[in-house]
Amino acid sequence: MRRFVFTLALAGSFIATATPAPRPQTPTAVIPENSQPSTVVVIDAGHGGFDRGGIPRQLVQEKTMNLDVAQRLKAVLTAYGYRVVMTRDSDVFVPLGTRVAIANSYRDAIFVCIHFNAAPRRSANGIETYFYSSQSLPLASAIHYYVAGGAPTPNRGVRRRGFYVLRKTTIPAVLVECGFLTNATEANYAQSSAYQQKLAEEIGRGIRERSLVASTSTANRLAANNTTVPLQPFIDQTHYRDPDLVRSKHRKRSSKSSSKSTSATRKHSSDSDSEKRSSTRKKKSAPAQTEN
Repeated sequence: MRRFVFTLALAGSFIATATPAPRPQTPTAVIPENSQPSTVVVIDAGHGGFDRGGIPRQLVQEKTMNLDVAQRLKAVLTAYGYRVVMTRDSDVFVPLGTRVAIANSYRDAIFVCIHFNAAPRRSANGIETYFYSSQSLPLASAIHYYVAGGAPTPNRGVRRRGFYVLRKTTIPAVLVECGFLTNATEANYAQSSAYQQKLAEEIGRGIRERSLVASTSTANRLAANNTTVPLQPFIDQTHYRDPDLVRSKHRKRSSKSSSKSTSATRKHSSDSDSEKRSSTRKKKSAPAQTEN
């Protein structure tokens, strides 16, 4: 895979060390995309509003980095001639169901989610690209080929996983994890406008050249055709839970618990006030009865 040496004044030189990963699976039964590539791209900048993304005590807000790259990607794709639709174009919270509904409202479009990774282990680093449906693998392969090949960080591979926004979309959909914000080096990269632009350009190139992804039948002829993008092997993680849904359910439970607690407090306060008012009325009414 080609490598692009990226240098930042703030980061200096770097040494990328690959981390062990599970054995990837060989792609099978890929459904090719339409011969007429879609000219509509729905870009989803992950998180937003009260949902910062990442993990507790994370210094760099994921929602901000996601939006920065997404807006740059919009500019890149618009220059290519694509029609771009943003699920959010500012720091607002958009529910997962709404993001999916926006994507599914455009027939023959593609859906690209922009995220950054996080982990308690600060040494965790690298680029990952996720997909779910077989029709999304060519898109995931092309984007990952260029993003991982152009980033100065390890290639963590393509992974199949049932994230809600990937599982519920009816069009080709991918989620790109552009690096770990909990890793000091990658966090520095992510906050650089030059690196954000590089990520946007590589994702845009993957979108533009996704029709060049080789099918399994032509994988053995890649050496003879240097214009072909290799179909990427992938790691199947469909048995994992969607962390966004887990967080969403936790927030709902917390909200309901808080609501019940508040309701109980109000009821107790209301009952106490009623008792006080009742007692006051009784005390006031006693002299009146005596006077009568």
